[in-house]
Amino acid sequence: MPTHAPYRYALRHATTEDLPGARALILDTLYREFGYGYVPAWHTDVIDLAATYVDDPRHTLVVAVLDGEVVGTTALHSRGPAHPPHPLQLAERYPSGSTAQLTRVYVRSAHRRHGLARHMVETACKFASQEGGYQSIYLHTNVDMPGAEAFWRSLAKEVYDARPTGEHGPGVSTVHFEIPMW
Repeated sequence: MPTHAPYRYALRHATTEDLPGARALILDTLYREFGYGYVPAWHTDVIDLAATYVDDPRHTLVVAVLDGEVVGTTALHSRGPAHPPHPLQLAERYPSGSTAQLTRVYVRSAHRRHGLARHMVETACKFASQEGGYQSIYLHTNVDMPGAEAFWRSLAKEVYDARPTGEHGPGVSTVHFEIPMW
C-alpha cells in the first residue's frame, strides 16, 4: 500500500521482502548511532520482525525504500511502556493492548532531512487510528540523538521528561511523548 513520499522514495507497510533490509537498518542504528547495539531485553522485535509486525494485524512496520534499499523504518505495536525501566505512572497511563507505541523510527543518515520520518510516522498513526482498539499513541526517545527532541516536539506532546537528574540518577536521556489519535 504505497503512500505519498518525498522525491522518489516509496513508503509502504513492510512485506516479507523488506524485512532483511529493515533489520539491517535497525541493527546498524543500534550499533553505530546509539552505540550500545542489540540488547535482548529491549530489542526482541528485531529478531523476528515478521511475527512482530507483519503477521500481527494490529502491528505494522512502515518502510521507506529507494532503488530497492530500505532507508527508513517506523514500527508500531500494541505494547505500552514496560515498568521497569520506565516509570510506573507511564506504564499505568499507557497500558498494553489499548496503546499504540511507535518505535524504530530510523532513517539512514544520507536520507535524512527529506521528510521521510514524518511521512512514516503519519502512515503509522493513520494505521493506528483505522485499526481500532487503540486509545493513545505513545513513544519515547533518546533526546541525546541530534534532532530527535525537536522532531518529536513538532509532532507530539511531552508527557514525561526522564532525563537524568539528581532525582533520577544516571541513564539515557529519555523523554516520553503522546501523539493525538487521528
